[in-house]
Amino acid sequence: MKNDADLQRDVQEELRWDPSIHGERIGVSVKNGVVELDGHVDSVWDKYAAERAAMRVARVKAVASEIKVDPPSSAIRTDQDIAHAASNHLEWNALVPKTVKVQVTDGVVTLQGTVEWQFQKEQAERGLLPLIGVKSILNKITLNPKPGASAAGVKIKIENALKRNAEIDASHIKVETSEGTVTLRGNVRSWVEREEVEHAAWAAPGVTEIDNRLTVSS
Repeated sequence: MKNDADLQRDVQEELRWDPSIHGERIGVSVKNGVVELDGHVDSVWDKYAAERAAMRVARVKAVASEIKVDPPSSAIRTDQDIAHAASNHLEWNALVPKTVKVQVTDGVVTLQGTVEWQFQKEQAERGLLPLIGVKSILNKITLNPKPGASAAGVKIKIENALKRNAEIDASHIKVETSEGTVTLRGNVRSWVEREEVEHAAWAAPGVTEIDNRLTVSS
């Protein structure tokens, strides 16, 4: 079984392996399987990519990110420029409804509006990550799904989806549903599997909130 030193080395190697990440600018520490990242990067995308890389590593239980986004002078843009670029990007994204609006203050992008599905909320944010000059993104989009099945029906749909997914061991996962909220309990093999379970649960109609209590086995 890997200890914290082994896990730290694996995360560092993963950061260096990914060509989209400046791994030498990111510090890595590990305690009891929890990875903490720190350092400074040029863009929100760099921060996101580093966090995703750490989550991919086997035996990582959680990732705490203290990475700071500090755009170089060549990447500084006015709020108006960022807002214009973000609005255009959303306008051309077929997965994001027109109800999503953008506000920018000091390089911080705030997304507001309502959508029917969680994937639309995620897509709106993810699509803006590579934009030059963005320091952070606040996703305040709210979910307003159409009425779905009963709580029992949603539970069955999610359980069936988990069983179909080759990347998920559904036998160790318990699903609870109540008034649009889904609670996930049990053990998974990796952070990636944990996210895959949550992704599957969000696909159920009528879900407005997920309480993910899945733990990553050491």
